[in-house]
Amino acid sequence: MSDKINLNVFKDFVKSNNFGGILLFLCVILSLTVANSPLAEGLQNILDTVVGFESGSVHLNYSVSMWINDGFMAIFFLLVGLEIKREIVEGELSSPKKALLPILCAVGGAVVPALIFYTFNSGTETIHGWAIPMATDIAFALAVISLLDKRIPASLKIFLAALAIVDDLIAILVIAFFYSEGIELTYLGYAAGGMAVLILMNRFNVKNPYLYLIPGIFIWYFVHHSGIHATIAGVMVAMTLPTNDTTVESPLERLEHALVKPVNFLIIPVFAFANTNITLQAEMLHGLTAPLGLGIFFGLMLGKPVGILLTTWVCRRLGIASLPEGSTWMHIIGVGMLAGIGFTMSIFISILSFHNPLFVSEAKLSVLLTSIIAGTAGYILLKANSDRR
Repeated sequence: MSDKINLNVFKDFVKSNNFGGILLFLCVILSLTVANSPLAEGLQNILDTVVGFESGSVHLNYSVSMWINDGFMAIFFLLVGLEIKREIVEGELSSPKKALLPILCAVGGAVVPALIFYTFNSGTETIHGWAIPMATDIAFALAVISLLDKRIPASLKIFLAALAIVDDLIAILVIAFFYSEGIELTYLGYAAGGMAVLILMNRFNVKNPYLYLIPGIFIWYFVHHSGIHATIAGVMVAMTLPTNDTTVESPLERLEHALVKPVNFLIIPVFAFANTNITLQAEMLHGLTAPLGLGIFFGLMLGKPVGILLTTWVCRRLGIASLPEGSTWMHIIGVGMLAGIGFTMSIFISILSFHNPLFVSEAKLSVLLTSIIAGTAGYILLKANSDRR
């Protein structure tokens, strides 16, 4: 019965990401269209509009774009944190046998792209973007693989989902340790106090998941002012929600179900629309063949499949893991290519990496084009392999 419940949760997750991926793509097209039309200036003015309030002790006066990137994305990271914890407790990461291959493949698929980017950009101004090609976009990747339906083994979809979730965890840790600025210990102490409250709520078995969000808002504020990127607060809060491996719906699962559709159908599309409004310029096209663009392209397009394939081969040789049930080496290569769809997290890291607007735009354009190529190549390879079989 427990396996049935878990499978239904996974199916809901895939369905939401499938439609969310399509919506995400439409928002990207719309954003690029507006950014290269007479409406571009108006859109940018809206994103630059300052919203909020400020007093002697409270500072919450930010532009619309910052609210999206620091506020909306904290909710996205909350959902990612919930998914990670659920998978660890009761899902594909709940046992060493299940978890080992996707965990190691996620590490290999993150390290190799980072090394490729570093090789291209060593000694340049853009070296700080080394983490851009490390991430995989869950929504886009699952949307593409779901188009293949029964042509590929179901185990392969689960493998990609687990890999992408671990990949997100790696990206979260990278953001926390490498893309956070000067730590303010006072605010960090306040955030720790808020976490202590949440842990006590967990210990006292508080079952209403929405009660955890009240201290969570304060934790977000304190983390935002501590120097650690505010989105990390979402993951911190997620880890305190109670869950279980029984058939009874836990507070964590209730909140996850409540957030999946708003995140996939609103938050990520809004983030995509606000951050892919790239007005194409000659300098950006040149940037595609500069070290920044080449590092992102080869990192995602080559580094991802090579890292995942090489890690899988080593695991097989050592006898510590086997291929997902019913899959072949060509399936692993195809999944590796789909993992090269960086998009949401890669664009987010691009924003954190550079202060130069031109570098940010070049990185976004490179991520966007490479993600489209990687997704198309992965789909074609997996479809061709299924047709041959």
